[in-house]
Amino acid sequence: MSTRGGSLGRRLERVRERSFLGRRHELHFFRAALHGASGAACVLYLHGPEGTGKSMLLRRFALEARAAGRTVVRVDGRTTPATADAFTRAVRPVTREPGAVLLVDSFEHCRSLEDWLREECLPRLPWGTVAVVASRHEPDPHWPADPGWTGLLRVLPLGGLSKPDAAAFLRQRGVLPHLHDALLEFTGGHPLALALAAEAAVRTETDGGADHADPPLGQDAAATLLRRLVGTPPDEAHQAALDVCAQARVTSVALLRAVLGDQGEDLFLWLRDQPFVQTTRLGVAPHAVVREALRADLRWRDPAGFAELHRRIRGHLLERTRLGPASRVLETVGDLRFLHRAGRFLAEAHGRPSGGRAEELPRAVGHEATLIRRIRRQEGPESARIAAHWLREQPENVHLRRLGPGEEDVGGSAWLRLMPFEGEAEDPVVAAAWAHTRKHGPVRAGEHIALARFHVGEYGDHRPSPVMDASLGHMLGEIIRDDRLAWAFAVLRDDGFWDSHLRHHAMEPTAGTVTVDGHRHRLFACDRRALPAVLGGAANAPLLTGAAPGPARSGKDPCTAAEILVLGEEEFAVAVKAALRALRRPRELALNPLQRSRLVLAHGMGLKDVATSAIGSLPLERGGDKGYRAATAAYVEGASTQAAAARRLGLPLSTYRRHLAWATRRITRIMWEHELSGTPLLSPADRPRR
Repeated sequence: MSTRGGSLGRRLERVRERSFLGRRHELHFFRAALHGASGAACVLYLHGPEGTGKSMLLRRFALEARAAGRTVVRVDGRTTPATADAFTRAVRPVTREPGAVLLVDSFEHCRSLEDWLREECLPRLPWGTVAVVASRHEPDPHWPADPGWTGLLRVLPLGGLSKPDAAAFLRQRGVLPHLHDALLEFTGGHPLALALAAEAAVRTETDGGADHADPPLGQDAAATLLRRLVGTPPDEAHQAALDVCAQARVTSVALLRAVLGDQGEDLFLWLRDQPFVQTTRLGVAPHAVVREALRADLRWRDPAGFAELHRRIRGHLLERTRLGPASRVLETVGDLRFLHRAGRFLAEAHGRPSGGRAEELPRAVGHEATLIRRIRRQEGPESARIAAHWLREQPENVHLRRLGPGEEDVGGSAWLRLMPFEGEAEDPVVAAAWAHTRKHGPVRAGEHIALARFHVGEYGDHRPSPVMDASLGHMLGEIIRDDRLAWAFAVLRDDGFWDSHLRHHAMEPTAGTVTVDGHRHRLFACDRRALPAVLGGAANAPLLTGAAPGPARSGKDPCTAAEILVLGEEEFAVAVKAALRALRRPRELALNPLQRSRLVLAHGMGLKDVATSAIGSLPLERGGDKGYRAATAAYVEGASTQAAAARRLGLPLSTYRRHLAWATRRITRIMWEHELSGTPLLSPADRPRR
């Protein structure tokens, strides 16, 4: 065996030096400290989750320090006892060498010494010493709070490699170019994940190719990554909290309580303390690579559990969207979209070529005039005339948005709420919407329609942009929130780009197009009344309908929009009376059209239970006891005649008939109101005892 080339350790050092990539930001601050640049911090605190390359970066620092003629002292928290005496002994060589460089790795194992390190250990080091501390955890808040450390300390969070550096890493490891995008997306540039993914990809190619359905990282590599980054959670509840955190964009105490119960607050505090979890304004979120590894692991080990968890998170987010303040709608809709991000069309539809969010502006004459000029330039004079009409008629429903820092960069969109048959003569697009409702489901008393219109952003071709993102997000939020909305329409350029995206939102393209200023527009329609209640849904289900392909569902599973029958108010009232008379005749009741109403299909209650629950709610109303007794005798107990029912209750026949007529009208109204709103009646079993 040849002995040329020095020791094995020297060979390792050369290979590491050649393979080192990126980290220019961190190297800049270290070099400034090393060479005594003016204003440079002499203590660097690196923090980041396991596998982000902290140890490799410290080796690079050591190499550069030795090249500069500095003595390097390394302390490893994994092997140094977490006591002040042991740490003092390990650091002592630094005090004997002016200008030495102290590199402390894996300080998370000595976290109990952080106050001592800040208050006693580092202040004793000679001036001119450069110290670098690397830990999985962020530094204690006392560091930046202490004015003495201002200018002396630089905190450097260590994340994934930049996309160019990560791609260079994959090339260096021999990964074929056509695999790069999937691996980069999955790993987020995380060095350890990149290394595992590169190894799995090269091995798979060598073995004859991969199944595209497999996780980009490979299941073995994903398991290894989770062991390194996450470790073993204390118990099943903590594992469940991790799984929630991996699916949701942001995890809050409220979400954990909704999904996991009363222990949500304790689990949230545990999540917040994990080094691979980031704290945000709204809650906590895992680092991207941890998120994807956890998702892949749960889908692999428990597909049914993955789908059920998705359904429960979705239900919570839909409820927040429905009942929360209007100012938070875009935020909660964004959480819903994130939950459904696996669909490629969602990524395409919400890509942001221009970057950022479009800031909503208050109404101002100058802003409105700028919007109209932009519509005239992008759409034409007739569209500008129509937009000006709606600005006059419904100024509160035209949302102005700033596209950039300048006042001239104003765009916007409209969410027009229309009563029958408002705007039909002034706007051909609105006329087409009313024509569609007449043919496919007329608006009932108390209902209205709405149109998402204009979408004026940086581009004139109705393509993804912050304005389009906000416009469609606002539309989705209103569909979820508005109980009196009969039909929702999105008006977009007729080129097919948005078809898949809008179908995922239960919006189908209507027949025919409308041409304005030479531009062909297509209306996408959603009969909101035909949607199931905002509950349920499988992991691969369309966002609003909750319907998923697969085997036949049980009677309590969420229904699809196609199964729901939308009845007018008069038809509904006739059906209610027929259902009440047939409560004790199951075969007759099974033929009632209310069996296909949203009131029945969307909530997992049979028609008999729905009607009985409506009867049971009568005593909750003022003076409702008399009507309740009359309806119970007639419909629930099934008296043979009204005279027999009156005798049973000890009432004159005319009085009984008056009470029964009131009860029937009130039962019909209660059921109609719940049909319109999509909210379930309380089941008889759940109703409080009187």
